Amino acid sequence: MHIAILTFDGFNELDSLIALGILNRAAEPEWSVAITSPTETVTSMNGVVLHAQARLDTVASADVVLVGSGVGTREVVRDRDLMAQLHLDPTRQLIGAQCSGALVLATLGLLRDVPACTDLTTKPWVVESGVQVLDQPFFAKGNVATAGGCLAAQYLATWVIARVAGTDAAAAAMRYVAPVGEKEQYVQRALAQVTPYLDAPS
Repeated sequence: MHIAILTFDGFNELDSLIALGILNRAAEPEWSVAITSPTETVTSMNGVVLHAQARLDTVASADVVLVGSGVGTREVVRDRDLMAQLHLDPTRQLIGAQCSGALVLATLGLLRDVPACTDLTTKPWVVESGVQVLDQPFFAKGNVATAGGCLAAQYLATWVIARVAGTDAAAAAMRYVAPVGEKEQYVQRALAQVTPYLDAPS
């Protein structure tokens, strides 16, 4: 199973790397979790440089695609050539977006009938695109999920793991990364956020 975490220049480190870290805690030998970018390297909003682990042309064949957030997302959605490379299909892929990543999904037409979660800065732009924005950290409908707020990346990762490997695997991954002395609270909170949305589309 291949999980692509779409990461663009100006990315928010928390959004891409929290998901990467938690998903890799649950990774089975056949899992591949990769920072996926349109260029060989991408530079974060704070100057951190990452080397892409996978190319953008792997997105169409990925089993899971998570769209990260960042300060350059509006430029991303205005780049027609770049957007044309994002072939996402919710009938066969799990698709998630973190914060301003919701703007990418909205631009691709994947949120027509799906309300979204996003960060407060991005909210007006997502609303302007015709999408209802919820005042909550996580929401999913079928195979499409969104999370709002950097630390909500844990919910997006928990949802992916629970959908692919079950809630026990999701709980184990969260328990591993949660603070000592607060592990059960973190696990319970994460599962409480995602459990209502675990049913696959009919």
